[in-house]
Amino acid sequence: MKLEIKKIGNSTGLILPKELLARLGLQQGDEVTVSEGPDRTLTVTPYSDDDDETMRIARGIMNEYKNTLKALAK
Repeated sequence: MKLEIKKIGNSTGLILPKELLARLGLQQGDEVTVSEGPDRTLTVTPYSDDDDETMRIARGIMNEYKNTLKALAK
């Protein structure tokens, strides 16, 4: 599906067609999480409170093992 990024007030946005929202089980006002993937791809998923907890745990692990992760990245 080809969509156009448009100016919306002072912002820029992507308008999702009503049919797509219905297929995804989303409606106006719902919150979503957008993740960047390889090759400039985006994944849009319904937001969950679990996402915040998962990110809190991940940040803690990354902070605890930052030196190890830096070494592995080389």
